[in-house]
Order: sequence, then structure tokens, then C-alpha cells
Amino acid sequence: MLKIWGRDTSVNVQKVLWLVHELNLEYERHDVGGAFGGLDTGEYLAKNPNRRIPTIEDGGLVLYESNAIIRYLAGKYASADLWPADLAARAVLDQWMDWMQTTLYPEFITVFIAMVRTPKADRDGAAVEATAERLGKQYAILDRHLATRDFVSGGGFTAGDIPVGALCYRYYSIDIARPALPNVEAWYERLQERAPFRDVIMTSYESLRVPGT
Repeated sequence: MLKIWGRDTSVNVQKVLWLVHELNLEYERHDVGGAFGGLDTGEYLAKNPNRRIPTIEDGGLVLYESNAIIRYLAGKYASADLWPADLAARAVLDQWMDWMQTTLYPEFITVFIAMVRTPKADRDGAAVEATAERLGKQYAILDRHLATRDFVSGGGFTAGDIPVGALCYRYYSIDIARPALPNVEAWYERLQERAPFRDVIMTSYESLRVPGT
């Protein structure tokens, strides 16, 4: 059975869980990271020396890095609808998966930490506003891309929607200024029609919030 290590309030863990639910795979999940600790144990370090989450084990293969896990699970278990065989189509998915990790996520997590993990009294309001503005500009890139397609890769939902889409719920639920993003918002509504998105992504992150936020 597929094993997953990582707390379910982590966005990077949620990405993997979302795909696993889309694929209807049986799995067992172990809480590690954050308040659960466990990342410094010898057993976990043998699986993931980075002391991060998620990590999976599938048929003897141990793998970390959430997007690599998504590529592996989709390649092994998904249909062509979720993971196209055409290399050009798959390259588009890879592009947006990597864009999420390298371009969108750094700005997002900075804002999220400021708004959820930092008491108001300790926030640098000007810095938060500037980062939120940069984040909005990144989302505007995605908005332009979605102007001519319903999903990241085109007309149908694929595994490529998962990494970028996993941030949507938190982006639209934290108290920051956001630009008008009609195409992103329409895509977000389409994602909400999927039960795995609602069950895995649209969940409370109040346990991450510190007093005074």
C-alpha cells in the first residue's frame, strides 16, 4: 500500500493527497512535521535527509519532493486524461508545475506566513503589501494563460492543475489585497466542483495560526 508521510495541513502534502484522491488509491498517511515533529528521527532521515514533507513509499520506492511525487504517481497510475502521453502536452504541465514551485510559491508562502504565522503587532505592513502586490502580478500571468482555456493544460483537468490549484483556497481566504483575476477565479470555481479538491484542499488551516493574527 502507498505510504505518505506528512501533516495534512501542509500545502505540499495536500498536493499529493489531492492526486491520490483523484486516482482513488488506497494509502496510509503518517503525521510528521510541524507540531507533530518526527523529521529528525533516524527512521525519517533515512527516507528524506532534507527533513521536509511529503515523503512517500510505493512498492519499495521512497520518494520526496511533492512535484516529483505527482509526476511519479500520475505516470504510474493515471489515465491519459490526467497525464497525457504526448510529450508536448506533458511539457506544458511540467512548465506550470515548476512555475508554481519556483515563481508563485515563494511569494505566496511569504504572505501566508505574515498573515497566519505572524502576530499583527510583529508584521511589517509595507512589506506584506509589497509582497501581496508581487503575488498578484504572478497570478495575473496565470490569468492571461487561462483566458483561452478552462484548465492549465487546455480543455480538461489534468495533474498539471494540482500544484498551482492547491494554493487557490488559501490565496482567496487570507486577508490581502488581490487584483481582478476573472479567469483564475473561474478556474478556481471549476476546481471546486471536484470532490477531491473540496475534501483535501478546502480544509481548515486554523491549527497553523498563531495568537494575535
